[in-house]
Amino acid sequence: MTPSVLRLTAAELGARIAAGELTAVEAAQAHLDQIGRVDGDVRAFLHTDAEWSLAQARAVDARLAAGEQLGPLAGVPIAVKDIFCTAGVPTTCASRILEGWRPPYDATVIERVRAAGLVMIGKTNMDEFAMGSSTENSAFQTTGNPWALDRIPGGSGGGSAAALAAFEAPLALGTDTGGSIRQPAAVTATVGVKPTYGGTSRYGVIAMASSLDQPGPCARTVLDAALLHAVMGGHDPMDSTSIDAPVPPVVAAARSGEVRGLRIGVVRELGGEGYAPGVEQRFHEALDVLADLGAEIVEVSCPHFRYGLGAYYLIMPSEVSSNLARFDAMRYGLRVGDDGTASVVEVMRATRGAGFGAEVKRRIIIGTYALSSGYYDAYYGSAQKVRRLIAQDFDAAWERVDVLVSPATPTTAFRKGERIADPLAMYMSDLCTIPSNMAGNASASFPCGLAPEDGLPVGFQVMAPVLADDRLYRVGAALERALAERWGGPLLDRLADGAAGTYLGVATAEGN
Repeated sequence: MTPSVLRLTAAELGARIAAGELTAVEAAQAHLDQIGRVDGDVRAFLHTDAEWSLAQARAVDARLAAGEQLGPLAGVPIAVKDIFCTAGVPTTCASRILEGWRPPYDATVIERVRAAGLVMIGKTNMDEFAMGSSTENSAFQTTGNPWALDRIPGGSGGGSAAALAAFEAPLALGTDTGGSIRQPAAVTATVGVKPTYGGTSRYGVIAMASSLDQPGPCARTVLDAALLHAVMGGHDPMDSTSIDAPVPPVVAAARSGEVRGLRIGVVRELGGEGYAPGVEQRFHEALDVLADLGAEIVEVSCPHFRYGLGAYYLIMPSEVSSNLARFDAMRYGLRVGDDGTASVVEVMRATRGAGFGAEVKRRIIIGTYALSSGYYDAYYGSAQKVRRLIAQDFDAAWERVDVLVSPATPTTAFRKGERIADPLAMYMSDLCTIPSNMAGNASASFPCGLAPEDGLPVGFQVMAPVLADDRLYRVGAALERALAERWGGPLLDRLADGAAGTYLGVATAEGN
């Protein structure tokens, strides 16, 4: 029974649970068993509690038995990036400074997930405070990519993406500040969506950079991501940046997958030198597939995108410097050096020195400098002007095309440790994803094949205008169906069957 449950999509699982063919408890137990089998190698989860998860599942089964009408994902297990506050459950942001902290409340997204009957099965690993592109900056452990355990699973949400690819969960929650959902999705052959900024609530999501952070769905299929998006999305009065508008028709778009007549713009600046040949090959093959389906493919220039990386790494650290000032050892979290004689300043200095990792400290220092007197206009102010120019590039593009596309990241998953000593090389992982965060529009990564040189996944990025998130799902669904026919099924089936190489996720469960 277990292997077949693990191979079901979230939509299929929900349908079986609703039909009484499977219970939420059975679904949760199957995935907890898979975590027990493989997470010692993958290390996707920072916290699991079987009784906590099974208690949720029993409650969902009771609600269904009582005739309560729940959504299509009722009873489906979900992994949660450890940046969402979960009442009474450890929430650390993979940082020593929050080690053991248990929030007294749920994030709005968590409340909506609970109300829809999803079952949380654990908190996933991440780069500390979402600062990184490899999940190597976690204070607690390094996560492996299920396609090759010596490779990174992307970041900052590598734990959520790895859990999906390892069949430890059919759905996961992520956040995307500069690519933290889309880049992990790209390198694990999963689906990751950054909704329009303000389309999902940030209330209860521990802030990194408030004008850039956005929660979003992570899944193995386009429809599953859309179903989760529909649960997460919508106005929240607790979030001052939340958009008071209906959730775009993402589920209908995912079921449709119609791209005939859609104008697709290929961003000239997101390709060429520095992009792996296999990434570009698979990207252009995917373009050919969409053209065969009736889409119109045109080249579009967005000249200011090339300045996005530099501007982002001034704006984001500046907001980090402000947001992380709250971790001062005075109210909650870690406290170091409080021997009864130390001053407040000494305790704060010792705590922040011991509690924050190297990458977090680096960004706090950069941000504090960029905001300092005499440098504010030269650095932070100039970066904000570039941000406006990037948004104008998008606005000009939308006059010509319905969506923009590019590779999701310039390379496939690199080896662990390969870029740790070179921050700039690490930051380049987000070269393609950053513009959408700067402008606030919707964006997603969908699998488009394996690079021929290393056999690792490649992601196809789709960008859509503000509140046109449904266009992402139209393109993603069309691509997913066409490529599944070419591949003979979902790409992740190769991983599950052991055909991808080192990691036999579901094959292990089947005893193959």
